[in-house]
Amino acid sequence: MASPTEFLGPILELMTWVGVVPGVPLLIIGWIIRKRRCNWSTTDGEVFTAGRYRGLQWTDNTSTSRRGLLEPDQAPELQAGHVAVLHYDICHPARWRLEPPRHDNTATVLGLVLTGVGIASAIAGFVLMML
Repeated sequence: MASPTEFLGPILELMTWVGVVPGVPLLIIGWIIRKRRCNWSTTDGEVFTAGRYRGLQWTDNTSTSRRGLLEPDQAPELQAGHVAVLHYDICHPARWRLEPPRHDNTATVLGLVLTGVGIASAIAGFVLMML
């Protein structure tokens, strides 16, 4: 009969490789994505009407006047002349939204989980060797 040490050793070594090898590159990719991402700015936009459509007009960080049409279901409570808070991408001002943007980075999260599992498995493997 095999002892638990003989059984757990190969499993922990495999989990170390499965965690660290893809985890570290994912952390690097997530870091690159975070560095290349542009910041979003918040400003006030005035609601205007264009026929049956409504839109927002605002001035971006370069003092350029911008306009964007609202989807019909996006903000039914906004009427012409009202002021709404909008968020826009500084590098690409045509990308805007009424709700604050989420800066999710799946590569970083997955890299942290895999690297953490790999490091924990490596530590457990060293502890197992010492027993």
